[in-house]
Amino acid sequence: MSAAQQDILSAGTGMGAVTLKVGNLDRMIGYYTQGVGLDLLSQEGDTAVLGRPGRPSLILQLTPELKHAPQGSAGLYHTAFLFAEKPDLAASVYSVARKFPNTFTGSSNHYVSEAFYFNDPEGNGVELYWDTDPASWKWNNGSIHMGTEYLDPNRFLQENITEAGMTDTGNGDAGVGHVHLKVGDIRTAKEFYVDTVGFETTIEYGTQALFVSAGGYHHHLGMNTWESSGAGARTPALGLGEVSIKVPTAEELGALSERLSSRKVEVLNTGTEVRFNDPWANLVRVTAEV
Repeated sequence: MSAAQQDILSAGTGMGAVTLKVGNLDRMIGYYTQGVGLDLLSQEGDTAVLGRPGRPSLILQLTPELKHAPQGSAGLYHTAFLFAEKPDLAASVYSVARKFPNTFTGSSNHYVSEAFYFNDPEGNGVELYWDTDPASWKWNNGSIHMGTEYLDPNRFLQENITEAGMTDTGNGDAGVGHVHLKVGDIRTAKEFYVDTVGFETTIEYGTQALFVSAGGYHHHLGMNTWESSGAGARTPALGLGEVSIKVPTAEELGALSERLSSRKVEVLNTGTEVRFNDPWANLVRVTAEV
């Protein structure tokens, strides 16, 4: 493996569970189970783990002493839950819209995906989406062609909702497909997540947004300055607690740790996981699948 290849995260890299610090645990559990349709996998004290059996995708930590971050702060833009099948996505969208009215914020055809956007009860952004066939994605010199066309939510539901989906959010394959962050500036974000962590740029919108991935996915992480231009390091607040990434092997985890340390990023390496902060104090945890 060349030095250049060692600096790039491998194709088996993906996203793990997102941790949210919340002010009302019961309300948030209700939203993500009764609305989105995640399973409550475990609840112990002030922490609840949600997702699918064997595949946690959301960890809720009760922290009532914290308050919402000031406007313009860095942090979470949205957590994006990827559904393998359109009917499962339709069931989830219909469920949230019906049980939690006034939380829907929009829908878009991005060419690589069809996405529906909501805000949870504490204002955290939520994306529910389905990927189009990767064989249909268009690339030009390493940059993927994405757009934002209006997607009629009512028509989508009419075409994809099943009779069961009208009353049940289902138990289809769903997990974190990507995470979108609010950052202070795109140049610093690129230097950190691409040049240091090892993601590859898939699309860049000047000083406004950056999308990066491993292994040719449209994006595992998105970063934008739309609401946070010039933001500095975060202070403790409700919202994003941690982003998690999974790499395929312990060898790759070790290489990432060495790469971060050599570039003066403070790293906590326990042997089974690596933790570090990005330039805005967004906590990132990386683990190996095997």
